Amino acid sequence: MRSALLHWAAAAALLLGYWIAPGDTGSGGPLHLQIINFNFETVQVTWNASGYSGTNLTFLYKLRSNEMYDQCPNYILQQGRTAGCLLEAEDDGILYFSIRNGTQPLLTKSQWISSYLKPDSPKDLNFQWHEEAVTVTCSDLPHNDLLYEIQFKSTFDTEWQSEEGTTCNVTIVGVDADKCYFFRARVKTMESTYGSDTYPSDWSEVAHQQRGERRDSCQERKLFPRFILVSGLVAFLTVSLLLLSLWKLRRVKKVLMPSVPDPKFTFLGLFESHQGNFQEWIKDTQNVAHLNKTEDGEQECFLEEPLVVQPAKAEVEPPSVMRTGEEEVAGDPSQLPCQTPQGGEVFSLGDFTFVMTDNSYMML
Repeated sequence: MRSALLHWAAAAALLLGYWIAPGDTGSGGPLHLQIINFNFETVQVTWNASGYSGTNLTFLYKLRSNEMYDQCPNYILQQGRTAGCLLEAEDDGILYFSIRNGTQPLLTKSQWISSYLKPDSPKDLNFQWHEEAVTVTCSDLPHNDLLYEIQFKSTFDTEWQSEEGTTCNVTIVGVDADKCYFFRARVKTMESTYGSDTYPSDWSEVAHQQRGERRDSCQERKLFPRFILVSGLVAFLTVSLLLLSLWKLRRVKKVLMPSVPDPKFTFLGLFESHQGNFQEWIKDTQNVAHLNKTEDGEQECFLEEPLVVQPAKAEVEPPSVMRTGEEEVAGDPSQLPCQTPQGGEVFSLGDFTFVMTDNSYMML
C-alpha cells in the first residue's frame, strides 16, 4: 500500500510539480522553502521572504485534492511579517499548498509530508548490565523503518562511539562497568523509505552510568598528554646535564689554572707605604731566621717569612753558643748557624742576596 502511494505521489509530482504563476519571478525573486514534519503531528512550512520585505504573504493549503484551499490557522511571524505556517498533520499524506502575495500566486506545490519527517527523541532510557556488555532499551516509536542510534563514551574517551538497531533495544559490548559512561540516543529514518530530505531526531538527555547504577554526573578526566610529559622530562634532563657540565668545567678550570695569590698580602707595606718600591721596602723589613729544636736534637732552620735577606758583605759575627740540654756546643766561625734549605736558590740583587725556597716568590 505504501509503495503504491509512493508511486502515485511520484506520478503526481511529475504532473503537478510546483507551479509558479506568471509574474511571480519578478522583482521579488523566488521563495526558498523549508518543510519539517514533526513526528506526523505538526507540519511546519517556512519561507524566506527577504525579497518581499514589507509584504504579508498568505498561505493556503488543503490535505485532499478535491477540497477547497483553507487559510493558514497559525502563522509564524518574523519582524511583524508572515514567514511560515504551522499545521496539524493527519498521519502520512500529501500536503497541497499555495503561497500568494494578495491574490497573485507566488508558489503552488504538493509534497508528501513523510519526506520531511523528524521523529521524536527517545525517552526513558533503561540499562541492563551484563559481563562486559550493556543493553540500552526505550519505547519504540509507532512508525516503521526507523533506526535507533545509541552513542556512548567513558571519561577516558575523547569521542563518542555509536551502535544502531532497528528497534530501541541495542546491546553494546566491550564496556567496563567500573568506568563511568555517558549515554545518549536519537532516531533516524531509513533513506530507502523516506528519502534524503528527512531529519534525525534531537538527542535524548545524556544519562550517566557506572557499576550498573545511574549517576548524576561523571567527572571527566582529561588524559595528560604524553608529549607534555616527554617534553618535561627532556627539559629536566637537559637542565641537569647543563648544570653538571658547568660544575665539572669549574673544577677542571680550577685544576688547570689555579688562582694566583695577591702579592700585597705577602709583602705587607710594599704597595701601601712604598708604592711598590722594593728597595725602599726591603730596608724597612728585617726577616730573621730562628732556630728551633727538633726532637732528635738536630738544629733546623725555619723561615718566619718566605723571603730571607742576608747582607753579602756583612761582618762575621762571633761564634754563637747554644745549649742543648746540659751540653754546650761551640759555634764554628767557618760555619753558618743553619744550612741553606734544600731545593732553595740564591738570587742577588745589588748588595743583597735572597734565598728562595719552593714556596717563595717575588714580584718586582
